[in-house]
Order: sequence, then C-alpha cells, then structure tokens
Amino acid sequence: MAKNAVELEKALQQRAVEGGPGTTAVQLLAKGDGWKVEDVICTSGPQDRPFEEQHVGMTIAIVASGSFQYRGAVGKSKGQELMTPGSLVLGNAGQCFECGHEHGAGDRCISFWYAPEYFERIAADSGIRGRMDFRVLRLPPLRALSPLVARAHSIPHRSKEKWTDLMWEQLSIQLAARSVQLARGFSPGEKGAPPAVVARITRTIRMIERDPNAQLTLQMLAREARLSSYHFLRTFERVTGVTPHRYIVRARLREAAMRLSTEKTKIVDIALDCGFGDISNFNHAFRAEFDVSPRMYRQQG
Repeated sequence: MAKNAVELEKALQQRAVEGGPGTTAVQLLAKGDGWKVEDVICTSGPQDRPFEEQHVGMTIAIVASGSFQYRGAVGKSKGQELMTPGSLVLGNAGQCFECGHEHGAGDRCISFWYAPEYFERIAADSGIRGRMDFRVLRLPPLRALSPLVARAHSIPHRSKEKWTDLMWEQLSIQLAARSVQLARGFSPGEKGAPPAVVARITRTIRMIERDPNAQLTLQMLAREARLSSYHFLRTFERVTGVTPHRYIVRARLREAAMRLSTEKTKIVDIALDCGFGDISNFNHAFRAEFDVSPRMYRQQG
C-alpha cells in the first residue's frame, strides 16, 4: 500500500471498530495571512448520506488517497466529477458542493484555502486577466501538476524540519498560479457518467490504489470493471481524465518522488519497489514527469 493511503486506512479501521457514522478529521498543517493548508481525512462510505457544504474561500484540494464524487455548480448548471488520487478539487468562494462516497469508503485530501483577494493577487501576478473563479470542478492527474502534487505529499513527512511553513507557503502560491492557468484550458465536462459506470471505474481505481506497484494489465482492470478492454479504456479516460496506463505510471512516480524526498533508500531499490522493472526505465519515466533525474530530485529535496 502506498504511504499516502496508510493514514486513511488506519482511520477506516478505527471507524470499523468503533462503529457510528463517517466523520471528517481536519489537521492544520500551516497557515499565513490569506492562506492555510489542512490535512483532511473523511471516513464516510456508501451508507452515509452526503450533505451540502459551502466553500468559504477559494479552495484547491489535492486528493492523496481514496475516491469520491464531487458535485457542484459549473456556471449556471450543476456538474459532478469522480475525484481520484492525484486529481485536484477546485472550489470558488461561496460555492455550494457535495461529496459522496457511493462506491467506496473514505478519502484523504491536502486542502489549500485562500482568501479571495489573496488568490486574485496570485492569479493576476501569474498573468491571468479577467474572471478569477474556476469554471470547472476538477483538474485530472496532469503531468504539469506532478511536481507540485509530489511535493505536497512529501512535506507532511518532513514536519520537523525548520522550513516547513515556508515550504507550504511557497507551494500554496505555486499551486494556485498553476491551477488557475491550467483550469483556463478546460471546459465544463459533459453530463456526468451514469452511476453504474462510475461504480465500475471506482472499483478499478481502488484496485490500483491497494497496490499501485503490482503488474496490472488492461485486461485485468477491464475484468474488474466488467467491461471489454475497448470500452474500459474509453470509459476510464472519460471518467478520470487520463488513460489507465498513464494513471498507474503517475501513481508510481508520485510514490517514488515522495520516498526520494523522505528516505535514504537506494534509488534502484525505490525504482523496483515502485513497480519499475529496471533503473533505466525508471530514470527515463521520472525525468519525463519531473524534468530532472531521480538523483537530482533527491538532492534538491
């Protein structure tokens, strides 16, 4: 199991022992003038009824583990997206939303909150003009976001370091600027996929998350979803925003990046542990994703 999923699994096990409804545990990681970062673990499942909430500020949440249905307003209509590890939840100040766990229990997010005027300054400084609100609910696991997502995963494991607050503040600014730039290139998606289809894709997402380093084939994943390989490939990309192959590789690389930042384990051992058959293949994939070699990434730390 990936490191990011361990804390969620512990919370779900505790809920199973204690019983009762799902809960949301929020841990403040850092805050400053106009921003804050929180680690949010939700243990709700299919038996828990979703309820309407409201974003009090501009919100960008990185999904670290688990999955859920995110519903909210997109322009004048309502939309919904399946949120999976590596994707970003986007929310505007005052926007109402719901998070449902119809197809699997629990999720963990690293949530960045911004005061609207603070967010607008970041967006304007990054070259964005006009409306500063998000017009989509989600950004899928994109290569352009990988360095920022990987850094968000690694900082909590370095909480005792002197410069942790500075690292969070830098990341919050970079994440806001990159997200608002990328979101401009996306249009509100078509009407959400049927619940039965989302349930099938969620099963495969959970299968991957249990062991992202396993040697999974397209046929194995399609069988789990009870779809033909052709329909599974099209449906997976429609629901998650990326192909199954890219989703798995990106999950492995996020895990490898976090371990490079927080462990002294040999690079070759991390590569093998994360499902890469040889160090050459790992080095090539890592450089393509993060623009630096694994060794340089570790040194930059």
